[in-house]
Amino acid sequence: MKTLNLAKSLLAAVGIAALSINAQAAELTIGYINGIDPIKRAIADGEYEKGIGEKIDWRKFDAGPAVLAAMASGDVQIGNLGSSPLAAAASRNMPLVAFIVSAQIRSSEALVVRNGSGITKPEDLIGKTVAVPFVSTSHYSLLGALKHWNLDPRKVNIVNLTPAQITAAWSRGDIDAAFTWSPALGEIRKTGKILTDASEVSNWGAPTFEVWVARKDFAEKNPKVVADFARVSLAAIADYSAHKKDWTVASEPVKSIARLTGANAADIPELLDGSYFPSAAEQKTSQFLAGGTALEIGKTAEFLKEQGKVEKVLPDYSAFVSDRFIGE
Repeated sequence: MKTLNLAKSLLAAVGIAALSINAQAAELTIGYINGIDPIKRAIADGEYEKGIGEKIDWRKFDAGPAVLAAMASGDVQIGNLGSSPLAAAASRNMPLVAFIVSAQIRSSEALVVRNGSGITKPEDLIGKTVAVPFVSTSHYSLLGALKHWNLDPRKVNIVNLTPAQITAAWSRGDIDAAFTWSPALGEIRKTGKILTDASEVSNWGAPTFEVWVARKDFAEKNPKVVADFARVSLAAIADYSAHKKDWTVASEPVKSIARLTGANAADIPELLDGSYFPSAAEQKTSQFLAGGTALEIGKTAEFLKEQGKVEKVLPDYSAFVSDRFIGE
């Protein structure tokens, strides 16, 4: 019950803050999490400052809920987060709009069990301590996996740790398993094995993805800034898609991502290959921003309600998604 109460408290705090959104920062502040994707290369190389034409205050967060809290307070105008925290925030009517689906998460997030933990099959998780950032895509995937395995989450000691805290707790032997992303994933894999990953959980009916969102008031007043951000982001994705084989460990793009995120450069090519990055043309299709993304947010919200993580599910989530910032 500790897991459930902490998650509810976090969501309640975000929801309360969302009711008081009215401040606008003078400087453009953008928050991001450490998922490995081509957009991080563009951030590291200063392409957004050139594309948008103004100074940007970049802020790194451990997980999506922290991004949401900063956006709710007015400190951050554009943010990067996963589908699970977005569904939770939208279900509380936080005024946000998702304008890019930056990644469909596959093997770039995984459940790793520590060597010596005694976990060799799903049933062995009962009574063990499993760490995950609460209300994140990894949390959603963990709950989806437990549901698929017919395991009661209350019989697993699920603890709320950020990726950085997971790495530290793992090295101390405080946790038996963790569902997370890199750089933590790359580190804990060295002394553990993967029990499942987000790709497999997606096939079981609980897909996850990452988005970029803007505060609605900011997007309405600054549509060109949001559109320019989308343009630079999708150009970075297109560059990766066209030159994927060239993004090797020793390549400049991979070095840039490693510099920004702190991930090991040796892990980055495989992690990039562990997600799918929709193109500009795909963004405006019914699979993504023109319908599919809103439907997936709704399905995620339904699952979160079933798990007791949100209180209600909205009849329609299309108001929280828009393709109008994607150029032709």
